[in-house]
Amino acid sequence: MVKLSVIVPFYNVQQYAPDTLKSLRANAREDFEFILVDDCSRDGTPDILARAERELPGAVYVRHEQNGGLATARNTGIDRARGEYLTFLDGDDWLAPGYYQQLVSAIEELGCDFVRTDHVQCTARARSVHRVPNGRRGVVMNPRDAILPADRSTSVDYAYAWAGVYHRRLVERGLLHFTHGLRTAEDRPWIWKLHREAESFATVGLLGVFYRRGVASSLTQIGDVRQLDFIRAFDQVIAETAQDRDADTLLPKAVRTYCAIISHHLGSIERFEPAVARKLKSMSAVALRRMPQDVLDEALDSMDVQRATRLRRLRRRPSATGAAA
Repeated sequence: MVKLSVIVPFYNVQQYAPDTLKSLRANAREDFEFILVDDCSRDGTPDILARAERELPGAVYVRHEQNGGLATARNTGIDRARGEYLTFLDGDDWLAPGYYQQLVSAIEELGCDFVRTDHVQCTARARSVHRVPNGRRGVVMNPRDAILPADRSTSVDYAYAWAGVYHRRLVERGLLHFTHGLRTAEDRPWIWKLHREAESFATVGLLGVFYRRGVASSLTQIGDVRQLDFIRAFDQVIAETAQDRDADTLLPKAVRTYCAIISHHLGSIERFEPAVARKLKSMSAVALRRMPQDVLDEALDSMDVQRATRLRRLRRRPSATGAAA
């Protein structure tokens, strides 16, 4: 029986993949498997992974013939996974030695559906610890109770799939797969669904994932049209939350977060290609008009003046044909 399946998508990361694979080797155990999903890389990544399949204990190499994006690559790994527990790692990040053994021990001891962990963010030579915004550590909770309040950062805002471990029963319940084809913000509908529909979770203070920021090939650094998938991602969050039994309570949080993300992108619009910047404005304006307007009014009233003014101005923007997401 495989105890843990680690799903690792790779795409054009030949510079970083050796460090990622080295850290997986330092976490290998006879009952762990490492599912290495190459999302149709065009650099030397496939050769590195083919070699890793031979040399890394527990490695399973899968290659996409077409690039599908991070969400699709993770789904490929989930479908191949055999473990009692599943976790994720990105192909340009790395792990502390022995981290996965500690992670498995934590979820087995707690006996919950999923466990969330802190991580270390690495930007050039700088290191900073980022903690799950949930003050209760080592205590099993109902994940619905960790969604609110609307005006503070909570567990659903800490959307990193690799910052945790998940029991197989979540796969069987249809809660662990990602929305096919999302190129960015793929973690957002996923983390919201987990918190609305899973039965139990806990936060632990383990530090073992090193998250590399500022990678030139990362979509967070590229201002092309793929970045606009955040609109489709948050439209899904709003639509699914609106169907929840506690929609009246949860929608203000979902709408406020959506507004904050739109404002964030507008505030750094200069990094987008000009045509994409225009599309960002038009699609965001339509997205604001799609939201429940009474909830949107309350969200804007609760935000700081700069963000609220920016969004109200966008909300009044005339409609344009083809602007919908």
